[in-house]
Amino acid sequence: MNFDSAFFLAAFLPALMLLYALLPGLRLRNILLTAAGLVFYCFGSLSGLVLLLCVTAVNWLFGLAVMKSDAKRALCAIAVVLDLLFLGFYKYLDFAMSAIIPLTGGSWEGLGLAAPLGISFFTFKCISYIIDTYRDGENGSKSFFELLLYVSFFPQIIAGPISRFRDFRPQLTSRTVDSKTAAEGLRRFIAGLGKKLILSASACRVTDAVFALEGSALDFRLAWLGAAAYMLQIYLDFSGYSDMAIGAGRMLGFETAENFDYPYVSRSVTEFWRRWHISLSSWFRDYLYIPLGGSRRGRARTALNKFIVFALCGLWHGAAWTFVLWGVWHGLLSALESLGVINTKKLGASAPGRALCRAYTLLAVGLAFVMFRATSVGEGFKMLSAMFTAFDISPAGEVALRTIATRYELCLLAVGAVICAPVQMIFRAESGELRAWAEPVSYLLSAVLLCLCLTAAAVGGFAPFIYMQF
Repeated sequence: MNFDSAFFLAAFLPALMLLYALLPGLRLRNILLTAAGLVFYCFGSLSGLVLLLCVTAVNWLFGLAVMKSDAKRALCAIAVVLDLLFLGFYKYLDFAMSAIIPLTGGSWEGLGLAAPLGISFFTFKCISYIIDTYRDGENGSKSFFELLLYVSFFPQIIAGPISRFRDFRPQLTSRTVDSKTAAEGLRRFIAGLGKKLILSASACRVTDAVFALEGSALDFRLAWLGAAAYMLQIYLDFSGYSDMAIGAGRMLGFETAENFDYPYVSRSVTEFWRRWHISLSSWFRDYLYIPLGGSRRGRARTALNKFIVFALCGLWHGAAWTFVLWGVWHGLLSALESLGVINTKKLGASAPGRALCRAYTLLAVGLAFVMFRATSVGEGFKMLSAMFTAFDISPAGEVALRTIATRYELCLLAVGAVICAPVQMIFRAESGELRAWAEPVSYLLSAVLLCLCLTAAAVGGFAPFIYMQF
């Protein structure tokens, strides 16, 4: 089930909110949310429900053992290995075997395994739970249903943000829902819906059209247009999902940490990853980068640690060489920044230098996203080659440009580009709260945006969120 699907918007969410408001006490409301999360997941992956329950149960049992046993380290290690084996079996077995078997002279037809929806997200939730329990027994829970609600919490189950149980648990027994927080949550949800249904959808149309071009029709103008459109698409799609997840949680009284902080204004790849998919970046930092030694063992080791983390981050996104190369590229640049080979701190000391740093970061991230979007390494390099070598303008390219880059699409791309910048800060006071005059205006605009979203949904239909595949 998608957040932007007709059933979710017209039936699931309104019915849930009504029942939630009618039920007395947090205990009954928590039971309702657990059931709602499992139903929500069933609509997207009925076969994966048993696997989700099993993974949750296994980690809960290991968590109990870790809290009581003297062999905490060994039990924690076993639980993490089991989680990784589970994740690897469903996501990477076909990928690994198709790469290994041909080297021995054989062939691999594959099992055709379909990874359960959101497997990377709920598995990483479970890993963080068991490691945090090992580090401090107070972070664990004796209640299976507490852990199940955490794992199956419907705003986060499909594509995050990857919250921590230690932050989620206190809200199970103490949270407040009033008209103000519910209205703020709804406003945030609608903002995300607009990003997805209107702006990301437009960028998606341009991206898909450009990546489908063949031969002389794909010149450097269209290649750069496709790269820029995909940068907008993936940000607006994923940050839109995060907005909806945060908004839906707030309507229920839950606070969720921000997942994006205007990443396209970054002045380095390192800074980009402090602003992009923050919950995943912090997960890799806390459970991989720091245990590897972090930045405590010199610049060379820091660079190596960053390279390892980003390479594995690429593999986390999926079993494809395009994702691996995407991760390796980010790891290489991040390592070079750590070594001072790419010295953005020194360069960014002046205004022109800061502008140059931002241009470098946008270029580095954009080139990587071309490979990320491509369906194969060959297609990725074809697009990258066209960006820098396809300077011959053909009649087919002229027709494609006029067809793809319409005024309507270019206008929406421009609006999307503005949304990527922190322009909304002009509406906020130094405290971060909306200015008094901006509060009523924001709700009026939200009502208008909701109407536009429903119209766009009726005309254009629904498309899965990009990160649902991970």
